[in-house]
Amino acid sequence: MSDVCSLMLAGCGTIQTVVRGDEVAAESLKEQQSYSGAVPRIYSGVSYDFCSLNAPLKKGLDAQDHTNAPAIVLVDVVTSGAFDTLLLPYTIFRQAADGSIVID
Repeated sequence: MSDVCSLMLAGCGTIQTVVRGDEVAAESLKEQQSYSGAVPRIYSGVSYDFCSLNAPLKKGLDAQDHTNAPAIVLVDVVTSGAFDTLLLPYTIFRQAADGSIVID
């Protein structure tokens, strides 16, 4: 059970965007080929998760293939939403000071 919790926290959108550097989050979304151009810092974890969902399917998959990846991301949206709410004062400050996380 603790392995599952560790895995969820490692992939958590809030951890990716608040704790790790901007470059890490941007690079991760580039690798996923997300169509998003930037992630706002306010509720960045939830935004990151939706950017992850807004990426093309992997090669060899079509729209009829169902995997559990979207379900895991949707569970992470709830977790990220809770963490994002707790970190709201900090992320409001960072948004005002640094702007959004740009994905080149």
